[in-house]
Parts: sequence; C-alpha cells; structure tokens
Amino acid sequence: MIDKDVHVAGSDRPEKAVLRIGFMPLADCAPLVMASVLGFDEKYGIKLVLEKQHSWSAMRDRLTNGELDAAHALYGLLYGLQMGIGGAARDMAVLMNLNQNGQSIVLARAIAAAGVTDGAGLRALMQAQPRRYTFGHTFPTGNHAMWLCYWLAAAGIDPVTQAQLVTVPPAQMAPNLEAGHMDGFCAGEPWSRRALIEASGMLVAPSSQVWPDHPGKALGARADFVARHPNSCRALVAALLETARWLDASPTNREAAAEVLASPAWVGADLALLRTCLLPRRADFPGLRFFGGGEATFPWLSDGMWFLTQQRRWGLLREDPAYLDVACAVNQIGLYREAAALAGVDVPATFTRSSRLMDGRVWDGSDPVAYAASFAIHGRDAARTEQVR
Repeated sequence: MIDKDVHVAGSDRPEKAVLRIGFMPLADCAPLVMASVLGFDEKYGIKLVLEKQHSWSAMRDRLTNGELDAAHALYGLLYGLQMGIGGAARDMAVLMNLNQNGQSIVLARAIAAAGVTDGAGLRALMQAQPRRYTFGHTFPTGNHAMWLCYWLAAAGIDPVTQAQLVTVPPAQMAPNLEAGHMDGFCAGEPWSRRALIEASGMLVAPSSQVWPDHPGKALGARADFVARHPNSCRALVAALLETARWLDASPTNREAAAEVLASPAWVGADLALLRTCLLPRRADFPGLRFFGGGEATFPWLSDGMWFLTQQRRWGLLREDPAYLDVACAVNQIGLYREAAALAGVDVPATFTRSSRLMDGRVWDGSDPVAYAASFAIHGRDAARTEQVR
C-alpha cells in the first residue's frame, strides 16, 4: 500500500497537479506507466495524464509548443533542440535519466544469410558487393542515430559517405526491414526483438555493446516550464525514482510491468515479447536498467556532453559548443538532488562518470573538444542539410 500525500502542502505544493506527459510505445516507458498505475504520482500530489505518441518528431513538436508538460524523450533529441539543430534553438531540461541500455542494432535477413554476424562482416560484405546500403534510426539527433553511427564507424564504415541513413518510427522498423526497404536499423525494445521473432532480421549488437550502461530515454521538459513549476517537476522526479526502484527490486515487479505494458493503451505488444525485454535471459544482451541504486536515473553531465560530441563529430554542430556549460544548463542536477532526498535515493558524489566504449575509447567528460576531434571517421566537414523531421 502506497502512503499518499507525502510532500504536497504549503510552499512545496505542486504548482500544477495534473501533468500531461508524452510517451512512446517502448518498453522503457515502464517508469511513467507504472508510476501512474501504482499511484506513485498521487503520493507526491500530482496526477500523470499519459499521452501516447507515434513518432519522435510529433513528440518534439507537442513538447515544444506546450501541448505536453514533459516527455519520455530521446536524450539526444533534447540536446538537439537545445542547440537548434534543424530548427530554432529552445532551452530544454533533462530532469532525470529514465533507463540505461535497451536498444539494439538489427541487420536484415538477407545480410545475415550472407554470413554477417558483426560490424567487420558487414564492412567486408559492403566492399565485396557494393551498392547503396540503407539503415534506419528513429531521429537524426537521437540516441539510435548516434549508436548506429558509432557502431558503423567502429567497424570502419563511414555512415555519411558509405551508407544512407533514414528516419523511421520505432514500430515501423520491423515491417520496413521485412519489406526490403532497409538493410538494418537501430531502435528500442520491443521493436528490435520483434524483427528477431518474426525472422525479418538478426540482432547483431545490443546498444550496451557500443556503450555499457549508456543513457537511454530522459525525462525531458522545456526549461521555462521547469522554472514556472519547480515543485511539480520535483514531485514528478521523486515519483519516478520510486517507480524505478520498484521496477529493479524484483523479477516479479518486472513481470507485472510487462503485463501492464502489453495493453494497447500502452505499448500494445505481445506479452511474451515484453517479458523478453524486461526479463532478459541472454548474458550478451544486457537488459533495461531502470534504477541501479540511483546510478541509472542520475542526469550525469558527462552523458549530456557525449551527445554533443557526437553531434559535433557528424557535422550536426558546425563548431564545438561550450560543452560543460550546456550540460550544466540542461541537466537539472539541483532539482534532481531535491527529489532524490524526498524519495530516499542516494546521489552520486560526482556529476560525471567514466565509461569505455566499444572502440576502446574512454569517455569521462574531461576533454570533450579533444574527444570529438579524435575520431578518424567523422562528418565534421560535411555539408549537413538533413532535415530534422
């Protein structure tokens, strides 16, 4: 039984009690859905009204025009908005990380039939059978585009000059792969595993192979909304921290979440498929990490800066930004710390972390300019005219 009304009175009362939150039908929307279903939102004096979106571009538009108060968003999408990539710059806020891991790179059945099992094999095939190879991602500045480009480049494939990248909504990835419109894609669960189950493709790499325990979706909002509604945002983060802790507490809780998410109102995918996503059984495909003792939810400054380095690497940013200043402005660490105190969640002692990515490079946020310039394969000098739709 959840105790109600923990911290809703006086000057800390939420300025707005009913919050409209956008979500995509993906397995990693579980914290938002279960916060609403279990009543963790009401515990902190708010009510979540969850609104399903069907493309990241629609999510972006509704978030920026004020139809949504906050969103289950691609980390890189929020930073792309902050930097004005593909449109006018908007001051955005990352309130917390909603998960780590949980995406995959999939290659088409025909590619797999040629004996390709990894990036090196794909590079050899592309050299032996030259043609236009097409790969899908979900949004030009987003996580899936960055994982896909990093994975291809680590195999010696230039995603700017040697491949065509296309934007496809997550739920349409497997059908487009089956129809032969793409040679592979990167997307979130459960849609990558759907391709495996339907035999339209083969999973060749989890996104955690690119970056172990990488940032996944973020809880994003406009900076002006956070400034006007700090108590509401603090309550929202506290509720989601409690939900994340509940999700990671036991397999039984993950099973219950899978049953809820299977409903058409939420993800609308097969229950067995969602169980596979939330209760992974393969050691080489680490599953979604929602809490991790507070490490998975913390809005690390180095996580935000990494997306900026990759947007600079691929020519989406013409110049190096003030990496740390941007991350400090976007990632709401002060508000997160207050929410963590309410929810009884430990906060890391430092605001950056160190990770070793698949090509052996260590990323810790200490020298983002040098890191962004260190890659032999890049698109920094390319004339990027791709529209962010």
